[in-house]
Amino acid sequence: MDAVRVALLREVLAGTQWPAATRRFGAVLRGSVVSHGGGLLLVGSAEYEPWHLAAHLVDEAAWSGTPELAPTLVRHHARAGDPAHLAVGLGRIAAARRGETLLVAAPGEDTALLERVADARRAGVTVLALGPGEGELTALSHETLTVPDGSELDLATVQHLVSAAAGETGRPSRARRGLRARLSRLAESLTAPPPPPW
Repeated sequence: MDAVRVALLREVLAGTQWPAATRRFGAVLRGSVVSHGGGLLLVGSAEYEPWHLAAHLVDEAAWSGTPELAPTLVRHHARAGDPAHLAVGLGRIAAARRGETLLVAAPGEDTALLERVADARRAGVTVLALGPGEGELTALSHETLTVPDGSELDLATVQHLVSAAAGETGRPSRARRGLRARLSRLAESLTAPPPPPW
């Protein structure tokens, strides 16, 4: 989903909790990875791998100039022969340390994963959760964005909004600041009083 579609979706959802909730969660995600600088791990459940969210976060990292947003996708069924970006297994969560952020995006809970998440939290990892918002994962998480079953949005759509929000810097880009500065100087010169006569 591109920026135009995300903007249209936000417009359609105006008046609901979703635009503010996804922006808040996206800002927490961005703040966590930027301030700690330890890297972002992204994991789902054994049945649900959030590869689509991973791809969008990689795009947002490039577009926003925030390389910390590019996640390492942690997979339940990673194999040695997989390409490098798909070969990271659950052992990576066990190796996570203070300063890293772990984002769990899944429509349900996985007991084996919960144990690893609990260990990572004890090791000082910031844990964020995107999912149904019930059970142990919510208790383990520092921040949760709940996407309950039967809500007007599904988990995939919420992931689009969260990744877009994480890429928003909250301040204009360098190119935009340069344009604003030039426009400001132009406006000042056009509205300045005329020079005194000779």
